[in-house]
Amino acid sequence: MARPDFDIVVIGGGAGGLVVAAGGASLGARVALVEKHRMGGDCLWYGCVPSKTLIKSAHVANAMRHADRWALAPHDPKPDLARVMERVASVIRGIEPNDSPERFRSLGVDVVLGDGHFVAPDAFEVDGRRLTAKTFVLATGSRPAMPPIPGLAESGALTNETVFDLRENVPHLLVVGGGPIGSEMAQAFRRLGSEVTVVDVAPRILPREDTDTAGVVHRRMLEEGVRFHLMASIAKVEGARGDVRMTIRGKDGAEGVIAGTHVLVAAGRKVNIEGLGLDAAGVKVENGRIVTDARLRTTHPRVYVVGDVAGGYQFTHVAEHHAGIVLRQAIFHLFWTRPSTVVPWCTYTDPELARVGLSEDEARQQKIEHRVYRFAFDEIDRARAEGETEGFAKLVTDPKGRLLGAAIVGPHAGELIAECVLAVSKGMKAGDLSAAIHAYPTLVSINRRAADQRLKEGLTPSSKTWIKRIFGLRGV
Repeated sequence: MARPDFDIVVIGGGAGGLVVAAGGASLGARVALVEKHRMGGDCLWYGCVPSKTLIKSAHVANAMRHADRWALAPHDPKPDLARVMERVASVIRGIEPNDSPERFRSLGVDVVLGDGHFVAPDAFEVDGRRLTAKTFVLATGSRPAMPPIPGLAESGALTNETVFDLRENVPHLLVVGGGPIGSEMAQAFRRLGSEVTVVDVAPRILPREDTDTAGVVHRRMLEEGVRFHLMASIAKVEGARGDVRMTIRGKDGAEGVIAGTHVLVAAGRKVNIEGLGLDAAGVKVENGRIVTDARLRTTHPRVYVVGDVAGGYQFTHVAEHHAGIVLRQAIFHLFWTRPSTVVPWCTYTDPELARVGLSEDEARQQKIEHRVYRFAFDEIDRARAEGETEGFAKLVTDPKGRLLGAAIVGPHAGELIAECVLAVSKGMKAGDLSAAIHAYPTLVSINRRAADQRLKEGLTPSSKTWIKRIFGLRGV
C-alpha cells in the first residue's frame, strides 16, 4: 500500500478545522486543508464576529438614549444601518488575515481551495487532485435551516448568512424564531431603530434556559418595544422584501396577519454533509447526522468530525475543543481522550444570559436531588455603581454542596460564568467559591455571594444557639 500524501487532511476551514490544521502543522504533521468557500467559517463571516459587532453598536445607541441613568443628557443617536454594517464589515476585514490561506500556508499547511468529495476510504478528491491521508477530519460546519413555510423563500428572507449584507434601512423586521440568534438580532435591530416582531411556536423565548433567567431577558426586550407572538405557527408568507405579510396561527387556531418589511429566519441549523461522498469513505449517516462514537470518530476509524457537523452543541468554543481532542488522538494516539461534557454558552442579549452544567429545570425534570442558591445583581456594589442591576446569579448543587451547574443573567454574564465553568468541571463545591477572595468591587463577586447563601442556609436558630453556648458568645 502506498504511503499517504498527508498525515492529516482537514475538510472545512472554519474554527475547528483551522485549529486542527494549525495545531497539526505546528506539531510536525504534514497537513492539507480543503475549503470550498471562505476560510474563517461561520464564526468570522456570519456568526460570532459580525453579530457581536452589531450588538455593540446597538448597545451604545441604547446607552446614548438612556444616558440619564448615568446623570448625563440623553441623546438620540439616529442610527444609520448602512454605516453600522460597514463597521461590521471592517471588523471582519481586520480579523480575516488571521484565517487567510496565505497565513496558513506560511505555517506549512497545504491549503486547497475548491469543492471535493471522498472517492475512496483513504482518498479525498478536489477538482481532480487526489489527497490521501492517515487521518481525515470533517469540519464542514452547518448552515441556517429554512422552514418549509409557503412563500418564505420567495419573500427574500434573510438568515445570519445574509443579514449583515444589508445596507438599506429596515423599518419593520419580522424574526422567525426566539432562540439565541433570533433574540440577539431582535434586540439589536430594535435598538438600531427598527420595529421588531418575533414569532415562535414555543411558549417562551430561549426555551433551553430556565424560565426565570429567560424571563429577565424577555421582560427587557418587551420594555424596549420588541413585540412577540409566541405559541404561534406561520401559515404562509406573502410579498417580497420591503412589503411582507406573514399569516400566523395561534394555539386556538385563529389566524392573523403581521405586516413588515424584512424577514429574518433564525429557526435552527442544518449540518453540511451533502456532496462529501461519505458512502465512498465508509462513513455512516443516520437521520441526517454523521454517526460517531464518544471519541468523535465516525464509522471509518480514521475519519473524525469536529464542530457543528459532530452534532450536539454548535458553538465555536466547542469546535475548538473538539479540535484539540482529535489532534491528541490523531498525532499522539491518546485514544482515551474524550470531549468534555461541561460546556458553557452565552446568549449576548442585554442582559446577557450564560449557563454551564445542569440547569434548575433539568434537575427538576430528571428528578435529581438538588439545591438552588441565588443572588441578585442589585445587591452587588459594582453593579449599582455602573447602573446595571438587572438579573441574578444562580448555583445548582447536590445536597452536599457540589456544583452541578450555574446560570447568570446580567451584565457581562458571558465573562462571569468562566469561574463557574472551572468549578463545575473540577467537581468543586459552593464552599470553594465562597472561600476564594474576589477583588472588590467587581461584578464577578456575585458568584461568591451566591455561594455564600449555602453557608447561611446552615446557620439555623438552633445552630446559632449552640455556637453561642460552646464559644461563650454574648450577642442577641
